[in-house]
Amino acid sequence: MSSINPTTKTMEIIKLGSQPSAKGPEDWFTGSVRINYLFQPNGHRRAGAAEVTFEPGARTAWHTHPLGQTLIVLSGVGLAQREGGAIEEIRPGDIVWFAPGEKHWHGASATMAMTHIATQEELNGKVVDWMEKVSDEQYQITISNDN
Repeated sequence: MSSINPTTKTMEIIKLGSQPSAKGPEDWFTGSVRINYLFQPNGHRRAGAAEVTFEPGARTAWHTHPLGQTLIVLSGVGLAQREGGAIEEIRPGDIVWFAPGEKHWHGASATMAMTHIATQEELNGKVVDWMEKVSDEQYQITISNDN
């Protein structure tokens, strides 16, 4: 016999389009970025997720996540880098994991847009710590290394 109380809400469906798209804040991103929030942490879950679309050349600032982050690339061509690591090209179907506290950035390539789903968990009320922006010079190095 199930121990679930039938009056307790156990399933939630968030309908597509029920949450408006948002422009990526300039403090967090360089270039044109659109965020579709899929779900947020609440009293019953620590995880949150968003579908994020980066136009060509757009990227995040450097940042970390207290419990790590997973990216699932849906379309386009993107770039990702952890501090001290190589810049990696990411494509549809790729899954990228950044460890807790690992400083990193990600975004579109210089010539192609990229969309991914980003998931991360909340710890002590935070899912992300934003840092300095990836400079155009740092990004130009990325473009030079791609050719």
